[in-house]
Amino acid sequence: MAHPPTTSTAPPPTPTRRTAFAEGVDKARAAATTEPGRLRIIGAVLALLVVAFGAVTAWQTADRAAAADDVLHKSQPLSAAAADIYRSLADANTAASSGFLAGGQETATSRKQYEEDIDKAAAELVRAANSSDPDSPSADAITKLNTLLPEYKGLVERARTYNRQGFPVGGAYLRYANQKMQDEMLPEAEKLYTKENQRLEDDYADATPYPWAAIALGVLALAALAWAQHRNYRRTNRVLNHGLVAATATATVVLLWLVIGHSVARAGLNDSYDHGVRSLTVLHDARIASLKARGNENLTLVARGAETETITVDGKEETVDKYDHEFTTDMNALGAGLARAAKLADDQAGEKPVTSAEGNMEVWKERHSSAREQDDYGNYEQALALVIGDKGATAECFASVDENLEKALDHEQKEFQQAAGDGLDAMTGLTAGAAVLAVLGAAGAVLGVGRRLSEYR
Repeated sequence: MAHPPTTSTAPPPTPTRRTAFAEGVDKARAAATTEPGRLRIIGAVLALLVVAFGAVTAWQTADRAAAADDVLHKSQPLSAAAADIYRSLADANTAASSGFLAGGQETATSRKQYEEDIDKAAAELVRAANSSDPDSPSADAITKLNTLLPEYKGLVERARTYNRQGFPVGGAYLRYANQKMQDEMLPEAEKLYTKENQRLEDDYADATPYPWAAIALGVLALAALAWAQHRNYRRTNRVLNHGLVAATATATVVLLWLVIGHSVARAGLNDSYDHGVRSLTVLHDARIASLKARGNENLTLVARGAETETITVDGKEETVDKYDHEFTTDMNALGAGLARAAKLADDQAGEKPVTSAEGNMEVWKERHSSAREQDDYGNYEQALALVIGDKGATAECFASVDENLEKALDHEQKEFQQAAGDGLDAMTGLTAGAAVLAVLGAAGAVLGVGRRLSEYR
């Protein structure tokens, strides 16, 4: 008996289960085709834009406020401290040479000035060390200066000891001390000053740029809110939606606060740089030039022609006194610095001491020429009196230049603090205010859209 052929029937394929993500996309797409779904998406986007605007505003203004605070309370004071280290070292060197010229009759005033300068330099080095980053160029310069300072003091004390005893070797020790100061210590102090000035420049660069990302987000958020309200008006014929109006108002306040506040802060910081930092830098350089000139003037008499160098004048080589040549170079730098400081001064209070210092400098140069003339004629005592004497000496001119420069520095420092402080104050509260208002704006947007959604229930 034959059996009919059998055919095998394959089981139906098992339907592939879609992923939760794909199902979610389909649901979202379906929801977006309905007005309630669209409103939910619009509300979420508006809230996200307003919150993002507030967050970026808070972030960028916090960074700029921190940089502005560093300018006012950290980098500029440290730059000034570095300049004081340089000035104190140069002034100590000048006081040491002045005391040496007086011989065994070194005055208590010159000795006190030397000790005060050394102590101030040491104290400022400690302060700078506490504020510098480990393994930075500034920290390296500070370490070297802390090592060199005791060595310099030892050389000066030996020079004084031999000088009081009338031994000529005292002059050699003083020249060696001066060489250590000029060739090793002051270059390190200048390196420190340069690095601290660079840090100040970097802080200004961080504090002054406009927060373009926050501004762009603010404009985008306002545009989105305006579009949402226009859409609402077209669909409902209602002019105002209280929630969306509140969100627009808070976003507008934050954007205006951001633009105006930062513009005022930027103006204050730029003013503090143009009429504060630039003048302070020029005045510090001028004061240092005057100190170096005074030190070289003293050393001209200490060395008595023992130190010479060859220079080229009009294509011809000439042998000149090393310290007197450097005195001329320093006085030229002082004159150029004072001229520039006078141009930068923006008021009478800043210009007057600089003008007075220029007059003192001219008298100084005249008296110096007279002293050099007496020394060239072999009248050492007369030359000495014209340099360190009580009246009619170059010492008076140097003291007047230094005093007037200190007055100018004090004035410019106050101008810097006022302008930088105004710039920092303009950003006060902006970071926290932007964050709070952004949250309120986002809540207003959500509530405004929620009010429309309730009409569909």
